Amino acid sequence: MMVQTAFENEPHFVMTMKDHTDFCAQMARAYGNDRFERLDPLDEMVHLVSKHDCGWDFYDADPGLDPDTGLPFTMIRTPTPYAMKTNSGSPDANERFSAYSGLLSSMHTWGLYNKRYGYSRFVVPTRSGVSITLKPEFEQMKQEMLQGELDRQARLKEELLQNPQTAALVADKHLFQNYKQLQFFDTMALYFNTRHGGQRGDELYIHVPLSAEEDSDVMLRKIDEATYTLDPFPFAVDKLKLTARGKYMKPLPAGTQISGGLGKTLSQIADDRQDYLLMPA
Repeated sequence: MMVQTAFENEPHFVMTMKDHTDFCAQMARAYGNDRFERLDPLDEMVHLVSKHDCGWDFYDADPGLDPDTGLPFTMIRTPTPYAMKTNSGSPDANERFSAYSGLLSSMHTWGLYNKRYGYSRFVVPTRSGVSITLKPEFEQMKQEMLQGELDRQARLKEELLQNPQTAALVADKHLFQNYKQLQFFDTMALYFNTRHGGQRGDELYIHVPLSAEEDSDVMLRKIDEATYTLDPFPFAVDKLKLTARGKYMKPLPAGTQISGGLGKTLSQIADDRQDYLLMPA
């Protein structure tokens, strides 16, 4: 789950990870212009972007309640055994769609614990750095999961290399071009999905790919809570309208007894949305 910060005594905007990845996919479909190369392969990349966190679906159907906040556990605070299951679950599901989707999804999972391969400096609220950190008692579990992803990547790369129709996709520069595109969409979505309007300020996105050979920094600046500029502007449209879907939820009082699980409670809250406009600087 994603739980957006909120002003004191105001409800929080709560999103499933599917809501988050749907938001990412809106950017993926529009990405590319005379300066920024479009996603390639387009359909497969848009699918991956829209499913890169699908391992969370089982958990988001009935998330746990964070006793410290009275809200669903946000992704950063989700109990580690559940969070680790989602980390490998997303590549599992994407590999079933295609070897290439599985490869990039696995890279995304590995990168979350390894500074996103050094291609991002975005920090999620409540986290002290770019990488996910765990308590020492979970270190072995983490290392086993990450080694499993490295093994998956080696296996899928070899499979893709053996097919003349996909061999070019795993050339390092093109592969990391697509990985960096995914990180751009993911971290820009996190900027909106995890911070309320009053907390948002300027944000610099590094290593946004112009091509397989060249990256650019992109500066996001806030005009007001619904309007933002990007310099340079990486999308094919003059202005990009984005919609985040979720629900507004007030923290539950301490000791609240939940009948039927938190998923049932969330299902009874009306759906809502947040709309944003991205423009060239």
